[in-house]
Amino acid sequence: MRVRRILSVLPMLALLLVACGSPAGQEVELAPLSALPQDIQEAPVKVREAYQFALANPDLLKQIPCYCGCGAVGHSSNYDCYVAETSADGSVVFDYHAFG
Repeated sequence: MRVRRILSVLPMLALLLVACGSPAGQEVELAPLSALPQDIQEAPVKVREAYQFALANPDLLKQIPCYCGCGAVGHSSNYDCYVAETSADGSVVFDYHAFG
């Protein structure tokens, strides 16, 4: 239930960002599908797009606290629900907390 709440907030946030101050016709930035592991690529569209959004917009999601109670597992922002760590070479280890 909490994961669904998180996933439902991201598309609304994306729409808000597009509606507030973005040039007309500009789309929300998403990471390429190929940047995701196969199991996330095959996830439902809302889940897949949430991970793509998180990967493409880390600075934004790092500013958004997570309210689903995942602070107990060490998450300090909404970004942590999607990405566990980023290696020095730029490779990403995904967190499956938001996967469902």
